[in-house]
Amino acid sequence: MRLRMVLICTESLPAPAVKGGAIQMFIDGITPFLAEPYDLTICSISDPSLPDSETCDQVRYVRFPQEEYAGSVAAHLKEEAYDLVHVFNRPLDLLIYAAAAPESQFVLGLHNDMLAPEKISQDEGERVINTVVGIITISDFIRKKVVGRFPEAEGKCRVVYSGVDLRHFPARQSDEAQLIREEWRRRFGVSNRTVVLFAGRLSPNKGVHVLIDSMKLLFRKHPGLVLMIAGGKWFSDDGMNRYTRKLRSQADKLKDRVLFTGFIPADQIGNLFLAADIFVCPSLWEEPLARVHYEAMAAGVPVITTDRGGNGEVIIHKQNGWVITDCESPIAYSQAIEFFLRNQELATYMTANGRHLVETAFQFQHAARRFLTAWEAFIDRGADQVNTNDDETFPLHSP
Repeated sequence: MRLRMVLICTESLPAPAVKGGAIQMFIDGITPFLAEPYDLTICSISDPSLPDSETCDQVRYVRFPQEEYAGSVAAHLKEEAYDLVHVFNRPLDLLIYAAAAPESQFVLGLHNDMLAPEKISQDEGERVINTVVGIITISDFIRKKVVGRFPEAEGKCRVVYSGVDLRHFPARQSDEAQLIREEWRRRFGVSNRTVVLFAGRLSPNKGVHVLIDSMKLLFRKHPGLVLMIAGGKWFSDDGMNRYTRKLRSQADKLKDRVLFTGFIPADQIGNLFLAADIFVCPSLWEEPLARVHYEAMAAGVPVITTDRGGNGEVIIHKQNGWVITDCESPIAYSQAIEFFLRNQELATYMTANGRHLVETAFQFQHAARRFLTAWEAFIDRGADQVNTNDDETFPLHSP
């Protein structure tokens, strides 16, 4: 008889990822591989586009109103008595859930540093560590953050990197990819332009304002260059706030050289990356490890990122991308973009490395295998014996 597992999303976004979200996209990606070995349920908030309960491809989805989410999930756990409970990014809610379902085994999944001092007290954090059988982090950077504050968590942590579905990312030189590229470039009126892409939430810590400033240094030398900015102020929300108005004001001065696409649905992200010529992730904050790096590598587009947080775990400077150390310097980004514009052979070498890396280590099937291996280790051998896999290495291709 299969064990009953439930994955619990945060109260921010629904599952599946109809409104985006890294956690929801991660869940969507690994779910097909979890549904066979486990009797799987996914809990998330309600959404007008989704029923409160449904079963799709052997996976049960249960959704609750956002305003009473934690209490509703706790009641559900008490009633259902799952064997295994995986709670994403909400350690304080995990304590509520564990009290409601004391016979279940709990794992905390961290896509951000939710055990930081400003998020949770020392006492509460220790209670969480003692309650769970394991902690799965999206990067080694987050693992080190957890263990740095709570050394007793060392033996309970395991890194599970995310991935992509290559069905949405055909090889860049294939006929299919070229047709998609042409269609999407026509859609945004950039058929004869060189497209620099940003994709993500439009918030100050993502650094889009620095990227726009960097483009000013390039536009005079490269008249066909254009910056495409994809995303909204909060995932699928394309509304305006102080920061997005600031970005629009910056862009207005550059006229048609900066384009805003708004939110792009998760199942179309691959098309967006195929339309681009260079991708930039100008993170100013300690990024846990943005999934856009996997997407850009899968699409075969040159990657420019910063050394903030976990980004450098999958992007190696001049091997499969360009890593900027001075993340607040517009000149640093303009120099990196200029490098790719002038060095097509090296750009091809790096993008081939990136695609190879995704094919061999960062598809969702790889993420699911790491996820299942971690859970099995937590259950079978005890969390105190789990290998943290912090020495995991990934293969780079040499064309």
